[in-house]
Amino acid sequence: MSAPTAEQTGWNKPFPGLDADTKRFWDACKRHELSVQRCRDCGAYEWPPAHCGSCGSANMEWAEVSGEGTVFSFVVFHKLYHPGFADEIPYNVAIIELAEGPLLQSNIVDCPNDEIHVGMPVSVVYEDISDEFTLHRFRRSDTT
Repeated sequence: MSAPTAEQTGWNKPFPGLDADTKRFWDACKRHELSVQRCRDCGAYEWPPAHCGSCGSANMEWAEVSGEGTVFSFVVFHKLYHPGFADEIPYNVAIIELAEGPLLQSNIVDCPNDEIHVGMPVSVVYEDISDEFTLHRFRRSDTT
């Protein structure tokens, strides 16, 4: 699986790692589903795809997860590192701890950067970049 081009999508930012190991993840995102690997032996969820970090088993399968989680960590970029983000400065990059355990890198949308905090509950949302590619994002799920 190779990354789509800017000409194909109109997307002028870097695409995340797209390869044989992550193809099932990105295919699930395209269906607006969140899927990571789960150990068939002990049930632990893993991301990125690998052997089980809990029991060491290589007996893994893809499994849909809830898309619910909390902000584990985040940073707000105020400096431009790639021209594709010029209109978004400042922008956030967050590590989300899924309810099932794995950590996923993403962005928090529809929330001012100064309101993002560690422990904030979030839910997955999807951004269709093109007919061929969808990104996962997270939105604050507490509305109080």
